[in-house]
Amino acid sequence: MSGQYHLAEAALSGGDRGVVAVVAVVALAALAVGYVLLREVLAAGQGTAKMQDIAKAVQEGAAAYLKRQRNTLMIFGVVVFLLLFALPADTVNERIGRSIFFLAGSVFSFAIGYLGMWLSTQANLRVAAAANEDGGREKATRIAFRTGGVVGMATVGLGLFGAALVVLVYAGEAPKVLEGFGFGAALIAMFMRVGGGIFTKAADVGADLVGKVEQGIPEDDPRNAATIADNVGDNVGDCAGMAADLFESYAVTLVAALILGSAAFGTQGLLFPLIVPAIGVITAVIGVFITKARPGENGLSAINRSFYISALISLVLCTIAAFTFLPTSFAGLEGAKNVALAGNPGLIAAIAVIIGIVLAGIILWLTGYYTGTEHKPVKHVGETSKTGAATVILSGISVGFESAVYTALVIGGAVYGAFLLSGDVTVALFAIALAGCGLLTTVGVIVAMDTFGPVSDNAQGIAEMSGDVTGEGAQILTELDAVGNTTKAITKGIAIATAVLAATALFGSYSEAIRDAKTAALGVAQDFAANLISPNTLVGVLIGAAVVFMFSGLAVNAVSRAAGAVVYEVRRQFHDNPGIMDGSVRPEYGRVVDICTRDSLRELVTPGLLAVFAPIAVGFGLGVESLAGYLGGAIATGTLMAVFLANSGGAWDNAKKLVEDGNHGGKGSAAHEATIIGDTVGDPFKDTAGPAINPLIKVMNLVSVLVAPAVITFSFGAEKSDALRIVIALVAVAIIAAAVIVSKRRGSAIADSPAEQVNSA
Repeated sequence: MSGQYHLAEAALSGGDRGVVAVVAVVALAALAVGYVLLREVLAAGQGTAKMQDIAKAVQEGAAAYLKRQRNTLMIFGVVVFLLLFALPADTVNERIGRSIFFLAGSVFSFAIGYLGMWLSTQANLRVAAAANEDGGREKATRIAFRTGGVVGMATVGLGLFGAALVVLVYAGEAPKVLEGFGFGAALIAMFMRVGGGIFTKAADVGADLVGKVEQGIPEDDPRNAATIADNVGDNVGDCAGMAADLFESYAVTLVAALILGSAAFGTQGLLFPLIVPAIGVITAVIGVFITKARPGENGLSAINRSFYISALISLVLCTIAAFTFLPTSFAGLEGAKNVALAGNPGLIAAIAVIIGIVLAGIILWLTGYYTGTEHKPVKHVGETSKTGAATVILSGISVGFESAVYTALVIGGAVYGAFLLSGDVTVALFAIALAGCGLLTTVGVIVAMDTFGPVSDNAQGIAEMSGDVTGEGAQILTELDAVGNTTKAITKGIAIATAVLAATALFGSYSEAIRDAKTAALGVAQDFAANLISPNTLVGVLIGAAVVFMFSGLAVNAVSRAAGAVVYEVRRQFHDNPGIMDGSVRPEYGRVVDICTRDSLRELVTPGLLAVFAPIAVGFGLGVESLAGYLGGAIATGTLMAVFLANSGGAWDNAKKLVEDGNHGGKGSAAHEATIIGDTVGDPFKDTAGPAINPLIKVMNLVSVLVAPAVITFSFGAEKSDALRIVIALVAVAIIAAAVIVSKRRGSAIADSPAEQVNSA
């Protein structure tokens, strides 16, 4: 195996181990800070008995869903563990470590998601109660943000500790072992994103269509049987799903940086990517604790201020660390692939990290502009509601398309800027990975911003369902909910940027792995890039782009089917129990929760199989060059699609908030109904398909890196076997085809449901 994965000196020195140990201690300190924040959140008041009863129903529904999801994912985990163990590796230690740390990454990812869900179901009640107290705006904002702070600290703590532990145990073999760690985190995050996204949007769409549109009752009216499921969905989708998503972004970016760093900068390249996120822990703590809304200040202003302050601190500290830890010439690097290169490693690393931090700030501003209620795009979408739902849909789509272009250009500029820092491809790719590490120095605050959204949304739901929060308290929660819509959109934008940086770096490591594996198999040095210009590569690009479309279509269609089942069930309950409308009969909330749970867990299988088996089919069927094209097509299309879906949905959601605030006729008007329809279309866009693309492209990249040696083994050299290679590809295609066919056939299940027969009658 080449120097890409192994250092010249496999063992770290005592000083090097000391650096990694300090990083591990910092990671544990992040967990300790998270515990302190946790105690503060749980110490807050819990409101009235009625509010607590509603919160308990949400807590039980969310816990039941994640328990069933855990059982489903354990099956996938065991299968992938065995497959990883069967894949080629240079040593037995690598093979064992890769599989074991795949399980560790999986467990950490699920644990982060579970923590995000559990704590948000505890905090939503406390935020609602705080809004009713003196200084309600400041108290509610602090509790909601510090709830996210707990999850943020856990994200950086577990991600950094896992990576540091691998480096301590495996030293020079660490990058290859970390592929398993990152793959476990990404795979579980994708499943949680897809499953949670289907659950939350099936409930949300069903609740809106029957409650708001058909029955003319408020969004969180307790008479709507889907309201509890809607609130459960916010937690299992937005909190659990996004927490796991950002954790895997953190883990996979570290994996990419460590893989490339060990080749580009040797021992220092293995250690510096750990130092950068360790600094991020410090700045995350600062960012969480300084977030405080001033009297009369909009919560978004306070959150944005904290983000920019923490980002600036990260920029300064990381620059100092780069010049302190790294030498001024490549000759001073130990174990680097090419010590004769010109340039200053410290300067390259510092600028790369700065690019990533600046990118985070730009994405925050750009996404906020296209989805915030105070800016022109959302105001324009709101204005189009005066002419009906069709114009709302068209204007929201336009916002999504436009924002995708500018976001892609900004991310592309960052990638290219980092790449230009060195004439050596390996060093340039390492710079891209370091830019990702720089962006993720703000991940603690980013997770806090994201969790803020669903916690505020749920708090408003509990307040409305209980009727115990009125007047100024209700207005505070409405404002926080609108702020949360924007923070969720912002964090989706930043998550997309991290996905692109990580995937680009992994793409580079894939190309080097192929070149080295072909050289070893054929005994002659190979130029991988020379073989890329071929029709096969273009076919790979087209397939990669098509898979993103197919994945998005499956996710949206899954929401459509599950939401249809919810609509029929809620209609049935109104039909069979007229007393629901006058409040004399309690709706059967549990039936809707069960429908969402069943359908979401069933529907997540097909997109998951597509993500894992499509790169296997392309690699074994068409070759490694086609697989490179496949990854390029998936990254490019995935970036544009994810931003389009997220920002269209965010604009529609906040346009509805604008109307509900009294603009264009206010609640109950024709304009309001038009924006409800826009928001309903946008729900699976922004909370199911869009966010799930982030882990999708990283899962596909990691699968490609993991199977690349096996593809080379069966394509070249003494173990060449075209027949076996084709059989593997055909089996992968058959699995995908069978999964898609089964998924499509589920569409007829709604037509046969008893609930629909009741409605037809």
